[in-house]
Amino acid sequence: MRIEGAVALVTGASRGIGFALVEGLIARGVSHVYATARTPRVQNGPDGRDRLIPLRMDVTNEPGVLGVAALANDVTLLVNNAGMLTPGGVFDVEAAQIRREMETNCLGLINVARVFAPVIERNGGGVILNVLSISALANAPTIGVYSASKAAAWSATQAMRAELAAKNIQVLAAFPGPVDTDMTRKLQVVKTSAKDVAEAMLDGIEQGMPEIFPDPMSKQAGDIWQKNPKMLERQFAFL
Repeated sequence: MRIEGAVALVTGASRGIGFALVEGLIARGVSHVYATARTPRVQNGPDGRDRLIPLRMDVTNEPGVLGVAALANDVTLLVNNAGMLTPGGVFDVEAAQIRREMETNCLGLINVARVFAPVIERNGGGVILNVLSISALANAPTIGVYSASKAAAWSATQAMRAELAAKNIQVLAAFPGPVDTDMTRKLQVVKTSAKDVAEAMLDGIEQGMPEIFPDPMSKQAGDIWQKNPKMLERQFAFL
């Protein structure tokens, strides 16, 4: 997909990868970008902020998403980026938090895609990019609930591909490794900058890559997954 001239909407755009994606989209010449978040960020915006439209949206609130879609009815590129991460394994995280994480990372992603797919179709087709995680492909027990939620979102992404192919909507998946954001502050691992990861994702959109591995760690893990998924599972189990 050609990003220049497209109309984009990014969820979870107030910080981290989401904000870096907004900056990158504007730099690549989008017509405009809707930057959505529970608390939209408008200060310290990127150059070209006249093309930045901040909107309040909770991805788990369907009426709210429908309201945003009524305003952002010219979207051709949807980036499902909103997410949350709770450190700990599936036996460590409280049940209420497990539900919240599943609702945000998987059900929220599905909710936004269900609402905006008809919008994109009416506008002649386009792209949905679901920002997942390399831990969607093999669970990392130190972030067991997060990994499970992203794995569910990956399965949903594959379903979307099959359902939307005939509607001229390409569904892509990004599998970043650890990224240097507020969400991963407590994780003691090597991290890639949000800007570098965002740029690699935008390259993947323009190249039409079904699976995007946007950093060195995810590229290495992706190679293992394609050749020997069981080996990746064993490696992640000992993180």
